[in-house]
Amino acid sequence: MQRERLGSRLGFILLSAGCAIGIGNVWKFPYMVGQNGGGAFVLIYLFFLLVLGIPVMTIEFSLGRASQKSPVRLYQQLEPKGSKWHYHGYVALSGNYLLMMFYTTVGGWMIQYFLSTASGKFNGLSTQQVEEAFNQSVCGNPVTMVGFMALVVVLGFFICSFGLQRGLERVTKYMMIALLVIMVILAINSFTMDGAKEGLSFYLKPDFQKMQEIGVGNVVVAAMTQAFFTLSLGIGAMAIFGSYIGKERSLMGESINVAILDTFVALVSGLIIFPACFTYQVEVGSGPSLIFVTLPNVFNNMPMGNLWGALFFVFMTFAAFSTVLAVFEDILSCCMDMFGWSRKKACLINCLLLLVLSLPCALGFNLLAEVHPLGGSTTFLDLEDFLVSNILLPLGSLIALIINMIYFMVRRSMKFTELMDCLPEGFKQMVPAILILCLAWTIGDVTKALGAPEFVADLVSKFGPGLKNFLPAVVFLIAAFLGFATGTSWGTFTILL
Repeated sequence: MQRERLGSRLGFILLSAGCAIGIGNVWKFPYMVGQNGGGAFVLIYLFFLLVLGIPVMTIEFSLGRASQKSPVRLYQQLEPKGSKWHYHGYVALSGNYLLMMFYTTVGGWMIQYFLSTASGKFNGLSTQQVEEAFNQSVCGNPVTMVGFMALVVVLGFFICSFGLQRGLERVTKYMMIALLVIMVILAINSFTMDGAKEGLSFYLKPDFQKMQEIGVGNVVVAAMTQAFFTLSLGIGAMAIFGSYIGKERSLMGESINVAILDTFVALVSGLIIFPACFTYQVEVGSGPSLIFVTLPNVFNNMPMGNLWGALFFVFMTFAAFSTVLAVFEDILSCCMDMFGWSRKKACLINCLLLLVLSLPCALGFNLLAEVHPLGGSTTFLDLEDFLVSNILLPLGSLIALIINMIYFMVRRSMKFTELMDCLPEGFKQMVPAILILCLAWTIGDVTKALGAPEFVADLVSKFGPGLKNFLPAVVFLIAAFLGFATGTSWGTFTILL
């Protein structure tokens, strides 16, 4: 079967950026800024995005382009004969399914909130009443939860069924352009608010004293983690788009373009939200409830609040749906490669499959509310998000780095000992130690998540609470080591492929 191609470079950039740009940029980034001291967090986040995100993204693109296969088959194409790296292809595919099992539910929330805000359903409600509406009318109603989740799934596969150029690329182009325009309009409106000066000062002016109060280590880890996960790395979501572009494109340049768009959306989200928070005396560090509980109350008190609220949740819907479409394409490509299905057959089967797989998350807030997979008050969404964010994404990026190293050495007839000899004295002992720590932290997370004996997790935790959160730093260090070893900046030695 001939490999499909994107119709234009703009389509590739917007589609890849659409995969990276998601709810995490608009929902998670602002409240993490609020919880971690404002401008100091932003500064550190940008640093790690530059030195961590772009190299690993380039590596994922290179895997896709070198193999010309979907994530589930690319390892078989590149790995040395007799090795078992291709098993990770199936893990990556599982990660895509797992991500969509909860992401479709959250995307449904965005559509429902857009309709509620546009119709004035939240008008006159206090913050507490908005919270009750979210918990009871939205999450507590299994019919609406399943209905809006199903709408996201069916609409997503319907668009993908038209093909790469006529469906996914065409819709994503218009959606991403509309998203960027709406963001600029909302940001300009926020600049006119009374609390704009205070909000922008909090957001853009680094306050290192406040950073010290929160804890320098906490802020650095939070910024590093956000920079790592914002680009959707580790489950092949970016590798698939690398397989759709030709060798005349610079992978480093395309990665920079995608990272710029992703960062633009995250930063402008803060420009929209923080002036409004300071104008209406809203707690900027209120966490995930900032979007679904706090902001609707802000729109209630804002002139033309229904209009601005509706625009905001249209923007949120586009951000969520752009990721849904990109990951659906990843899933479809894997199924077509594995089973030889046509695109329409793959869309139909996967649509039915995801409708079933997404039910635990959609029903986890109502009919299955008594089930707590991770203990406490956790839901299926918490479990699925934990497995993807804390396990599959960082571990997948680590494996992508290793596969790139192996493929590079085989392609260039370079032995492992020669690679190690390129490293400064002391680094040779650090590389194996870093790999062991990565696995130890991951195993510790898994044992905690599954309630298994926690001797491994306890062994890791005695080195300090939150140590597992340094996994993004580990991946960055490995990328830096490989870059130094091959004499190529940014660790993106695969640019030579």
